[in-house]
Amino acid sequence: MKLGLQLGYWQRNADDATETVLAAERLGYDSVWTAEAYGSDAFTPLAWYGARTSRIKLGTSVAQLSARPPVTTAMTAMTLDHLTGGRLLLGVGASGPQVVEGWYGQPFAKPLARTREYVEIMRKVWRREEPVTSDGPYYPLPLAGGLGKPLKLITHPLRPDIPVYLGAEGPKNVALAAEVGQGWLPLFAFPGKIEDMYGASLAGAPEGFDVAAMVMVIVSDDVRSALDGVKLMLTLYIGGMGARQRNFHADIIGRMGYADAAEHIQSLYLAGKKDEAFRAIPDELADGISLVGPAGRIKERLELWRKSPVTSLLVMGPRDEPSLKLIRDLVLG
Repeated sequence: MKLGLQLGYWQRNADDATETVLAAERLGYDSVWTAEAYGSDAFTPLAWYGARTSRIKLGTSVAQLSARPPVTTAMTAMTLDHLTGGRLLLGVGASGPQVVEGWYGQPFAKPLARTREYVEIMRKVWRREEPVTSDGPYYPLPLAGGLGKPLKLITHPLRPDIPVYLGAEGPKNVALAAEVGQGWLPLFAFPGKIEDMYGASLAGAPEGFDVAAMVMVIVSDDVRSALDGVKLMLTLYIGGMGARQRNFHADIIGRMGYADAAEHIQSLYLAGKKDEAFRAIPDELADGISLVGPAGRIKERLELWRKSPVTSLLVMGPRDEPSLKLIRDLVLG
């Protein structure tokens, strides 16, 4: 199992995680990942950390499709991959209608078809076999009826096959990741349930396909407090990260077997009863998707992850070197 570090969003007040990333590289972590929503972008922090490191891979988890046309993402990925010596792992995702429609002002319809077309165009850009054209309905190239003509990327990519990961939560989207990508980035992974939830979706995955699960890790002798930390995160995602009518995070919790709880939590949160929403999250759910408690307890629960389809653990939470070393020793031995 490979080990990565998920930094999430870059935050204001000078959240420079350079020392954390350098520590992770020294400790043998395979990768470091950044995110975007409607604040910081995913690529700029990676460029910052990539300029200060030499080995650790650099992943976007995830770059939003609606934030950039596919050729823009392809150019940005190619540039960053060149500058860092071929270390980029490009995670992309459709996001949700609240962000796509509310922030980017674009329609959210047909996310699977849009994702497929997006990835196909990026790969055409990187291969440079011919000027890029696309007759798809979402990103037609060149624009019909205008003066544009098909173009070819000026710069030769360092790698014509930059690894593409998909951030996906629904079974069909996971199946698409297995079909067109080199990896899948699940936000919430419950190791004992992944096979039942996604086994059919992952059946066609190629050899070496990377299931890189983001996992909140809290090393603490106070298990109750640690679980509450996970529940605080879940409260926001289940309750408020999405529209009432369409919340993919709540949907995935429902597919884990907690549909009634997810509906109740979201209703409480949207009614302004955030404390009650927090208390309504089952401990079993919080414990199942995380690794919390003393080192011995985490080591024991890691066996569940080793038996699952997960091939990379992307650790969320710890930033200090002693904690990162402890987790490294527990995961990698």
